[in-house]
Amino acid sequence: MNVLLFSPIFPKTFWSFERVLNLIGRKVLLPPLGLVTVAAMLPQQWNFRLVDRNVRFESEADWAWADLAIISAMMVQKDDFLHLIREGVRRGVKVAVGGPYPTSIPEDALEAGADYLVLDEGELTIPKFLAALAAGEASGVFRAAEKPDVTLTPVPRFDLLELDAYDSMSVQFSRGCPFQCEFCDIIVLYGRKPRTKTPEQLLAELQVLVDLGWNRSVFVVDDNFIGNQRNVKRMLKQLIPWMQEHGFPFRFTTEASINLAEDDELLELMVEAGFDSVFLGIETPDEESLALTQKFQNNRKPLHESCLKITRAGLRLLAGFIIGFDNEKAGAGGRIIRFVEQTAIPDAMFSMLQALPGTALWSRLEKENRLVAMGTGMNQSTLMNFRPTRPIEQIAEEYVEAFWELYEPARFMRRCYRHALDLGMPKGKRPFKMPDLPELRGLLKIIWLQGVQRPETRFLFWSQLWNLLQRNPQALGPYLTVCAHGEHFFEFREEIRGQIRTQMDRTLATAGR
Repeated sequence: MNVLLFSPIFPKTFWSFERVLNLIGRKVLLPPLGLVTVAAMLPQQWNFRLVDRNVRFESEADWAWADLAIISAMMVQKDDFLHLIREGVRRGVKVAVGGPYPTSIPEDALEAGADYLVLDEGELTIPKFLAALAAGEASGVFRAAEKPDVTLTPVPRFDLLELDAYDSMSVQFSRGCPFQCEFCDIIVLYGRKPRTKTPEQLLAELQVLVDLGWNRSVFVVDDNFIGNQRNVKRMLKQLIPWMQEHGFPFRFTTEASINLAEDDELLELMVEAGFDSVFLGIETPDEESLALTQKFQNNRKPLHESCLKITRAGLRLLAGFIIGFDNEKAGAGGRIIRFVEQTAIPDAMFSMLQALPGTALWSRLEKENRLVAMGTGMNQSTLMNFRPTRPIEQIAEEYVEAFWELYEPARFMRRCYRHALDLGMPKGKRPFKMPDLPELRGLLKIIWLQGVQRPETRFLFWSQLWNLLQRNPQALGPYLTVCAHGEHFFEFREEIRGQIRTQMDRTLATAGR
């Protein structure tokens, strides 16, 4: 069996970082971990070709070679996902699909012509799919109500990836999250009881990456890495000696809930194991909105104190913010700006609230007859897919203005500097790693762009660099990293402003306003 594995195109988003990737000569931030994991679950006597369409497009020879096309997608990949299904149908190639998007809205894949829908988690549904193939069934929908034991998940087929195209590799330790945020689909897809792999499993995956020659960043893609704190500590205590024995080949980053700040031991273990950054879902500094959306964990301690504690422990912060919660008071955009400035978080990912299919928010809005779209293909440049409790034009303008101000170049760079001053460093010596040639070229380009070419940042760049060398020289690398991220955001804010205002003009014209 010849199997063509497809990862559809991601549109430009906060996470795409095209401009930064261009600086260092790489094409994509992260690989399609789901697809290489699926490949490991299929019969290994089959032949596989992986086409990440964010790296390269498939050829006609690829299609002619394939007996089966497997396509996995998230909602943001909707357009290219449906295009690939139709291309397979047109060529007479059997198409099987899976991933979060078809699992949440299977109707779209069926309408496009997919033959097999392998939904939910593959450990349970791929065996059903394989049995159907063996029985000669020409189509089918395969689902599982229960959640699988991820200690049985095989090591992903990282060897199928074009490694040089990616800035970071991905691994997964856990699935699920113990919290109940109303807008989040993770608990719908993976449940509220976090399931973890064994430490030995994760170390085996990391060893494969080492053996393949990978020695850069690794993103632990768990939606809440600390969902099961007991198991993650057990894993970190085995990861630390492994990293020491291998000369710290990787830098880790992940996503975690803000209650990370409440566990000193966990913070210390993460930093000692080689974690250097973490994404936090802060959403909003408005306590009423956090309570309404059931994000109670963010109200337990003052958010700014938690952020500062995590930074001082040695983890560079990225954070997510949302505008448009029900009963939100006017000025939410300004309050988010003030919070970001107070905490000096460089990378503040910002979007308007979207109702995701299957979530508690979706169900509530559906009962209230407030949904206005199916909610697929959503990203930071799309309007809300429901009727909010305050005027949409007010929310949209606050969003645009906040995004514009947050990523004004000089303002952003001052934030990068303040964050670097607060950033703690791991205890003990780490082996010095010389940047590779693409990273060195990227560094020179950043120095040129922000230290020479751009008048509004020229003086800031050099003065902050000098001061940082005097006050916290070990934070120089993280400082330059987030400065580089600015090149993406300075450009992306232009697109956000243009696209949101165009959509608002169309919406108001349709409403006759």
